Amino acid sequence: MKRIHFGLMGAGGFAREVMPYVRASVSKSINCSSEEIELYFVETWEPKVSTVNGYPLVSLTDFSKLPGHKYFNVAVSDGRAREELVQAVGGSAEVIQIHAPQAVILEANEIADGSILCPFTAVTSNIRIGRYFQANFNAIVGHDCVIGDFVTLAPSVNCLGRVHIGDYAYIGTNAMIRQGAADKPLRIGTGAIVGMGAVVTKDVPDGATVIGNPARVMSK
Repeated sequence: MKRIHFGLMGAGGFAREVMPYVRASVSKSINCSSEEIELYFVETWEPKVSTVNGYPLVSLTDFSKLPGHKYFNVAVSDGRAREELVQAVGGSAEVIQIHAPQAVILEANEIADGSILCPFTAVTSNIRIGRYFQANFNAIVGHDCVIGDFVTLAPSVNCLGRVHIGDYAYIGTNAMIRQGAADKPLRIGTGAIVGMGAVVTKDVPDGATVIGNPARVMSK
């Protein structure tokens, strides 16, 4: 039997939440038997322990030396840190999406490489999503949204329709983003942070942090 190696970059809380459905997602994506897949947590440094939750924990150097075809994804919530880990992997493994069986993806969507969709997330219709997007438990992306690269939605985010989100933005737990108009989508700037529980009713500038209801700029 051939062996397929999958490495989940990171071994923190989010990675441990993602790993339980990795095997089913990889098996579906590349049309292989789940018994063929070997799963690993992967860190860029030499780990001090050999396993996490029963899965091997290895360094990126050791993972890169494994024989045969290797796949990976990055389960780290900070978008810029995700990008650095993707660059560290380089060409030693091929990225593959991780979508929980309970995730809902409807029609006419474009989702770029490296997405992670946790259980009970929803991507509705006519949405464009960039590279290495992460949507945590119960997050919703509404119709006609455009989302950049390395964007993170924390648990229970409700992003209504016609919202444009810039690269590296982080939307905190339970935040709600008001629906934009067809001729004037609501915009969340590049690198912006929306605080937990915030209700966003107007555009958020690049690099700004907004909090509260209605959301207001805390810092730039």
